[in-house]
Parts: sequence; structure tokens; C-alpha cells
Amino acid sequence: MPRFASFALIPLAAVMAPATAMAAENTLAQVSQHLLSVDTMTADFVQTDRMGTSIGGKLTLKRPGKIRFQYEQGVPRLIVGDGKALTMIDYKVGQVSRWPIGNSPLDVLLHPQKDMSRFARVLPSDGGDRRLLVQARDPKHPEYGTITLAFARNPSAPGGLMLQGWSVLDAQNNRTTLALSNQRFNAPVSDETFRWKDPRPQRPPNR
Repeated sequence: MPRFASFALIPLAAVMAPATAMAAENTLAQVSQHLLSVDTMTADFVQTDRMGTSIGGKLTLKRPGKIRFQYEQGVPRLIVGDGKALTMIDYKVGQVSRWPIGNSPLDVLLHPQKDMSRFARVLPSDGGDRRLLVQARDPKHPEYGTITLAFARNPSAPGGLMLQGWSVLDAQNNRTTLALSNQRFNAPVSDETFRWKDPRPQRPPNR
């Protein structure tokens, strides 16, 4: 049998697998480069919950670890990340909930220096080469939920990618989707942006 004919006996999947793995690795590297290139970002957002209810607002991000979801007027809710923890404030009932950023899927956005190849994978996209989908989750803590980031290729954006939004699937299989628009990168953002007013009654000082 001629030597070249022996290649016909190799399954096509075995030939394609290394190339596919290399493409995925390159995609994750590009996503990491984009995230590392963004010190600050502001954007408008529309958040849609599992019931299909949508509300809008303003997103402000400052790395490392700071993020603010300012909901539209009439929505008495605020979510703020101060670099260490995420805090959800419900001004209607005067309730404050707080949890470590590392326990949230948003950690991949707020601390991009982590090696994405250890907890993220590239998903097929119906947008062809123009759109990228990357799913991330902590394999040691599936209860933290899963985030799927959506990017569009854009030469004018940092790292050649534009973050279009994301969807989060929590441990109870509830999905929340966030779509971004009017993204702006690397403009000055004050740390005061990530302060919030505590709605809980203040205890009088001890005498």
C-alpha cells in the first residue's frame, strides 16, 4: 500500500480534534486579552429574567472587582461590587444581601487575570466567526452558577472584541440574561460610584 494511502485510514475527527482544540485555546486567549485590556466600562443594559420580564439600567465596571447595576427609575433595587463582595440592596423593603464576589459567576468579569482555560470553554455560535460564546463555571462549586459571555468581533474595541452581554444560570436553573448597548471603555470612573446608601435603620450609639 502506498504510504500516502495510509492517511485515508485515519478518522477525520482525529485530524480535526487538535485543530479544534487549538482554535478554542486561541479564542479563550483572545477573550482574556480583551478582559485584561479593559480597566473600566460603562454601558446601558436590559436585564431579562426567567419569566421574560425585562428592566433596564446603567452598568459601570472598574477592575479589579468593582461593578454597579443602577436600575432604571422606579426600580428600588441596586447591585454593587466594591472589590471584595457583591451587595444587593432592596430599598422597597430595606433589605441588604451580601456575598463574596468569588461566589458569583461575575467573578470571571471582575478578575480577568485568572487562567480561563481552567474553568471556561468555547460554545458553538450561530453568528459564525463574527460572534463568540464563552461559558465559565467553577468546577469545584457548581452551586455558584454558570455564566455564558457573548462577544462580537470588533477591531475598534479592546482586544478586538465587544462584550455584548451574558446570561447566568443559577443552581435552581433560573436564567437571567443581560444585553448591553452603548459600551464605552477605559474612561475615568471614580471609586465613589461604588458606594451605596444603607436603607436599614441605624442603631443609636452606645452610651
